[in-house]
Amino acid sequence: MLTFPEDVVLLLLDDEEGVFLSVGKSTLELALTGSVLMELGFAHRIDTDLEHLTLVDPEPTGNPLLDDVLERIADRKEARSTREWVETLSMEERAATQEQVLASLAARGILKREQKRLLPETVQHLWVFRSPRYFVVDAKAKRAPEIRLVDTLFSEEIPDVRDAALSCLVDACNVLPVLFGERVMERVAPRLELLRNMDLIGREISGAVAAIERSKVQSMAHPLA
Repeated sequence: MLTFPEDVVLLLLDDEEGVFLSVGKSTLELALTGSVLMELGFAHRIDTDLEHLTLVDPEPTGNPLLDDVLERIADRKEARSTREWVETLSMEERAATQEQVLASLAARGILKREQKRLLPETVQHLWVFRSPRYFVVDAKAKRAPEIRLVDTLFSEEIPDVRDAALSCLVDACNVLPVLFGERVMERVAPRLELLRNMDLIGREISGAVAAIERSKVQSMAHPLA
């Protein structure tokens, strides 16, 4: 089974270019951070409420990415809100999170890493390396998160709790219009409202991510305020 961070990466990875879709760097960071915390919640290592994110069980999960974040939460003695944790981790762990998830997907044979070398006309005898790109090896695994999203959003059936949480997370990050188009949002709005009430942990983490996204948009609209 894919983890939430792996779901997010596969959803946002461009199949043809091997890079992430144009959702904005901070949006990607928030989505990945929220997905890590959500996975820890479903693993019964943390819990969330309107005020705080709390440690439930410090026992490692066996997943290096999750356990790095779990250790940070365990080492922090004072209580912090879910939003504070999302903001902190998205700033401090962003590069490590992205690389670990991509490496995990490559190790599982779902993606492959390629780093192309270019020789610019202006610089002779020097190889210049582009950033690595990740291309799909297992197309079925790559499409699995998107298929689950479609089934969750466009069906009247009771969804899997994990799929409901994933839908709410990508909605909180404003990623759904990128994946399905703006016109779809009005159609799925009632369904999303229903999904938000299905899981408390997913709801709180998605709510924290959405609040940060709104704050970011407002600051961009009123930079001098």
